[in-house]
Amino acid sequence: MTPSPRSLLARALHAVLLLCLLSAGAPLAQAQPSGGPYGPQAHNYTLPTTATHLYYVAPNGSAEADGRSLQNPTSLEAAISRVSTGDAIILRGGEYRTGSLVVNQGVLLQAFANEKPVLKGTRVASEWVEQKNKLWRARWSTLFPAKPATWWHRANDGIRTPLHRFNMDMVFVNGRPLRSAGWEGEVNADSFYIDYEKGDVYISHNPNEHLVEITAHDSALVRSIAPCHGKVSDGKALQIRGVAFTQYAYRALEIEGREPEGLEDDSKYGHEVPGSLLENVSITFCSRVAAYLRGRGLVIRNCLISDTSTEGLYLIGACDSLLEKNIIARNNVEDMRGYFP
Repeated sequence: MTPSPRSLLARALHAVLLLCLLSAGAPLAQAQPSGGPYGPQAHNYTLPTTATHLYYVAPNGSAEADGRSLQNPTSLEAAISRVSTGDAIILRGGEYRTGSLVVNQGVLLQAFANEKPVLKGTRVASEWVEQKNKLWRARWSTLFPAKPATWWHRANDGIRTPLHRFNMDMVFVNGRPLRSAGWEGEVNADSFYIDYEKGDVYISHNPNEHLVEITAHDSALVRSIAPCHGKVSDGKALQIRGVAFTQYAYRALEIEGREPEGLEDDSKYGHEVPGSLLENVSITFCSRVAAYLRGRGLVIRNCLISDTSTEGLYLIGACDSLLEKNIIARNNVEDMRGYFP
């Protein structure tokens, strides 16, 4: 029997009411699909027994230390320059304010035991001048001005996305990201302005009462296919377990490789660095993309990717990849129109 129009309407209203109740009142955990848990999980990592060499690093590690023992950690920068195929870098917990690291070897970066290493792409801004207009100004040497891609049409979207939104600098107050403004007159508690000609950053918060951080690196780690640190690329996978990345301009991670320029056979791509792994990794608050990842056989498992200005994960020529039990949320937070993230 065909349902009557009144019956169909009643069913539709019931479905809408149920959806509203689920959206408004149900906790997120109850709304998640089965098969979890999702996102990074607490884990007590054991030392990799198959690694050729172990390098221990700590936020206060000395670059001069060899890093070959837990009691004598080196710096992350020094370890990255020393590792070769099959080595592992074991990161003690804490904040590593670092970036622009490059490696071309098949190595493992792993948290020590259950500790939580966090790589940050910002520096603390501490030298400010109070102005008569009640704004605070700081000179900043690491700025990342940018323009929209050539395919962005100003005639269509210029009225909805101001050009200053494409600059990649980020300012955080007590860990909260501010939004870019077009000039000093727009600066309030939720925004900042940068004069790129003079290199000045403006905020309204009193920096003597708040922690102010400004981006200093456009990336955390790039797995290059070019020569670096006196070595050529070994074509082996990059593996990262239990590490967090946050507050980078542009992107936190990148795995390089050849990109298709049109419709081509997938067998031609992804061979430069195959089989990379991200597991229990967190990438948040990047001014463009969390990660550009290339290479077939890529595995991304139990990761958190959130709060980027455009895309979250950008996979290119990454045939036969597995994305499993991740949380990917709150990307394109700056609502860029015509950018198609």
